[in-house]
Formats: sequence, C-alpha cells, structure tokens
Amino acid sequence: MLEKYLEFLQLVRHLSQNSIESYKQDLHLYRDFLESMKWNEDGMDYRKIRSFIGYLSKMGLSSRSINRTLSCLRGYYRFKQRYGYCEENPFKSVKSLKTDKKLPSFLFEEELHDLLSVKPNDFWALRDLLILELLYSTGCRVSELAAMDVTSLDLKSLSIRVIGKGDKERLVFIGKSAMKVLKEYLQGRKMFIKADDEDSIRALFLNKRGKRITVRGIQYLLDKILPEALRGRRVTPHTLRHSFATHILNRGGDIRIVQELLGHASLSTTQVYTHLGIERLKKVYRQAHPHARQLKPG
Repeated sequence: MLEKYLEFLQLVRHLSQNSIESYKQDLHLYRDFLESMKWNEDGMDYRKIRSFIGYLSKMGLSSRSINRTLSCLRGYYRFKQRYGYCEENPFKSVKSLKTDKKLPSFLFEEELHDLLSVKPNDFWALRDLLILELLYSTGCRVSELAAMDVTSLDLKSLSIRVIGKGDKERLVFIGKSAMKVLKEYLQGRKMFIKADDEDSIRALFLNKRGKRITVRGIQYLLDKILPEALRGRRVTPHTLRHSFATHILNRGGDIRIVQELLGHASLSTTQVYTHLGIERLKKVYRQAHPHARQLKPG
C-alpha cells in the first residue's frame, strides 16, 4: 500500500523527486515502527500514535521532523480513505508538536557583492559563479536550477522558465550581472556537450563528464564554495534564495510579487521574509547600543 501511495504522489499529485523521497523515508519509518510493535496500520488509535511520536523523539528527530512525518501520514490515510482502503483516518485529530519559529538566514548585499566578485580562472569556475549568480538573481531552488534547459532561456526578455513544486511553471528573471556571466558560460559550454546524449544537449548546467549536473552535485559544490568564500560562516544553498527575497522586500518590493517569483503557493510562506529586516535591526541594536547590552555578571 505504501508503494501505491508513492506512485499516487508522483503520477497524480506530480510532486518533485525530492518530496517523494522525503515521503518515502517517513513511510518506511512508520512501517518499521509498526513491525517492531507487531501492530497493523489499520488498527492504529490515539494511544498507539502517541507511542509512535515517542519512538520518533527517542530516535532524536526534531519537532519539525516529527511534524513532517505526521503530515505525511495524514495524507497517506486520506489516500486510503479516498480509494476505499480504510474508513477512518487515525492521524486526522493528532495535533502537531510546538516548534520554535526559525527565521531563514540571509546574506547582506555587501556579502553577496564580495561573493560574486570573484574572477573565474577556467570554465568550471565560471560555471560555479553562474550557479551562484542565478540562485541569487532568480531566487530559484537548487532543484529548479539543476532542471533548467537551454531552451528555457529567453535572452531577449532576460528571463528563464522554471518548473517548481507540483510541476508548476513560472518565469524568473536574470539580472545584468548574471546575464554577463551566462553569455560567457554558454560560449564555453559548447565544448563540453556530449553529442550523443540528448539530455546533455538540453541541460543548461553540465558536470565535468558532460552530463546534466544533479541537485546533489550543486549542493556539493556550494558546500565547498560558500564556507570558504564567507570565512567559515554556516550557510546553505537556500541562503541565496532567502537573500533574494529579503533584499527585494527591504528595497520596497511588493510581497505578492515576491511570492510569485519564489513560486510559493501560500502568501503566509512568503511573509516570513518581512520579519527578517526587523530581526536584524533588533540584533544590531542589542549589540551596539550601550543600554541594550546585557551586563556581565559579577
């Protein structure tokens, strides 16, 4: 039944491969728990679900990860109800755990300027610079960047067509700085295409074997580049997406436009970025103002 649900997520709901892998991980975790307890998934009740939550907690999962698993299982039982495999959804009334709201990290404009001012010394360094430029210029997810095709580019309108979550298509835009790097990259890319590989011919970003670079490949590159360039600061590839949204809003951009550019289905998802400027102001104030600093004990 778990495999049927994963197939449903892929073929009917059109979830991304990353999302499906997350669902698969959660479902297998649930199956392992049921097998260890010798329980049947159709005999679950509130008491047993609380045992499952305790099991997840003992494994060291955070409240956010546990809530994601609970959400996955609500959907799984909705699927079973919809297609007549069960009558009740035992997870329907189970409340999510309380979590601390974490504001996404971002880089200041000066930090981005320094990061993107590096002069590449070969084609692969140029590719890496373009990855950084487009992540910041477009606000794309890493998965969207890896899936970009050359045919998705519209150099006249300085835009790229991307496929986001749920196979939803949207337009994102290329800044002048990114466009300059892009044009140089496209010239060099011709030398590394594998002529007998159709996906290589289509792919915007190639790896050193001439194939389309993967999400994991981009993440691996950025995990090396970002800490080194930012003097060990802990950032993720998603930090560039957060920076994109924060900088537009800080300069007076409309939040609904940012929602569209990010590909968020809900405005509430985008609204977190409106708090970033305020939180940074608070931090600077507490660090800099003499009466705002905490007194040292003793």
